[in-house]
Amino acid sequence: MRGTRHRLPPLVALRAFEAAARHLSFTRAAQELGVTHGAISHQVRGLEEYLGFALFRRLPRRIVLTEAGEALFTKVCTAFDLLEMTTVQVVAAYTKRPLVVSCIATFSMRWLMPRLHQFKARHPDIDIHLMCTGFDCRIPTR
Repeated sequence: MRGTRHRLPPLVALRAFEAAARHLSFTRAAQELGVTHGAISHQVRGLEEYLGFALFRRLPRRIVLTEAGEALFTKVCTAFDLLEMTTVQVVAAYTKRPLVVSCIATFSMRWLMPRLHQFKARHPDIDIHLMCTGFDCRIPTR
């Protein structure tokens, strides 16, 4: 529904959580996202406070997902995959790229050009770039 507000946790925190859960390391998540270890830790802690439960068990020199963290990680990965796929589809649909047709000049003049106006009438939204080349006529020498 358009205009409906969703009660989502901060997306920056979800992104930090996803990277940390995937790597099982705040340090590697920080390296991937180009931030500090402390920034990842802060984002994850804030997400845990927002949700009201722990996502990681912090052990000496490593972290482990809790049961709740594992469940959230699975769903967040699915959601991020959907966001990525949707973004790719929308960008592809709304990014105009010309159709480049490369052929020899005689084919273009005799076959393609007489039919091109029909194609343009059916597909006015497609820009066509026609590249015509001569063909190489070499006579073999002995």
